[in-house]
Amino acid sequence: MPRPTGRVLTLLELLQSGGIRTVAELADRLGVEGRTVRRYVDQLIDLDVPVESVRGRYGGYRLAPGYRLPPLMLSDDETLAVLLGLVAGRRAGLMTTQHTASETASAKIRRVLPKHIARRLDTLLESLAFTDQPGEFAAPDAGILLTIADAVRHRRPVSIRYTDRDGRLSERTLHAYGIVAHSGRWYVTGNDARIGEDRTFRLDRIADARALPGSFDAPAGPGPAQRVLSGFATAEYQHEVTLRIHGTVEQIRAHLPASVASLEEHEPAAGEDRASERWLRVELRVERLDWLPPVLAALNRPFVIERPDELRDRVIALADHLASHARQA
Repeated sequence: MPRPTGRVLTLLELLQSGGIRTVAELADRLGVEGRTVRRYVDQLIDLDVPVESVRGRYGGYRLAPGYRLPPLMLSDDETLAVLLGLVAGRRAGLMTTQHTASETASAKIRRVLPKHIARRLDTLLESLAFTDQPGEFAAPDAGILLTIADAVRHRRPVSIRYTDRDGRLSERTLHAYGIVAHSGRWYVTGNDARIGEDRTFRLDRIADARALPGSFDAPAGPGPAQRVLSGFATAEYQHEVTLRIHGTVEQIRAHLPASVASLEEHEPAAGEDRASERWLRVELRVERLDWLPPVLAALNRPFVIERPDELRDRVIALADHLASHARQA
């Protein structure tokens, strides 16, 4: 039979699952009488756990927001999920400037793990391999990340100090639509009030963020993630590339995703399947052209290079190079 302390912890776990729990429900789950439930609640309150009494026909008990986090109770599977999430976050580079936070969080959880769960976790980590290298990206400040997240949620303007890729520092007022994690970095997308246009900013380049009075309405249309990807595809780079490729959208996107290229889809002709192969216009803005010829070759689809001529020369050079090797005995 569970000891009283065990029942008190079970009561806390039930309350942490959210919602209002009636005395009858709690008594049934704990196998005790209603007055015993009330005594256990008093014990939690003595421990500064913010248990709130709710009156009425459907009243009972619930956890109220408190100034101190109540003890956290996790099942075996939940514990493994949290620890694996910390490992995956470190590998992906999605951390804040407090790089040690995930390490100390993992250590705190592991110190209280039952031996059988710790063995399961160690067995899994020893068996786990990754195909990519650990992320080594600059990380944003946790305070700035939370300030901007609050501005996104409440639709409040936020003032930021931002350093661009050329090292220029500026102060901007941003109407932030959302925060996006992409390829190991954190981004915020929104309207730059100074120029009245949508912009995407790397969070690790923001030195300061302050919420401002007022509010704004979120625009209709694509969500924050799609806005970030579109911003990457249309950003200013050294080369502007225009292609026409014969194939399906899926075939092209498999090699030229939305974060790299914009794709102009034409309405199919009457009776033509939307998923059928047809000529589509693809536009890219890139710093270098050397990676594009192998990608076009991997597409294995008919294509036409409209611009620039330098890309056409590079594709021909690659074709000649491959042909010369293929002819060798």
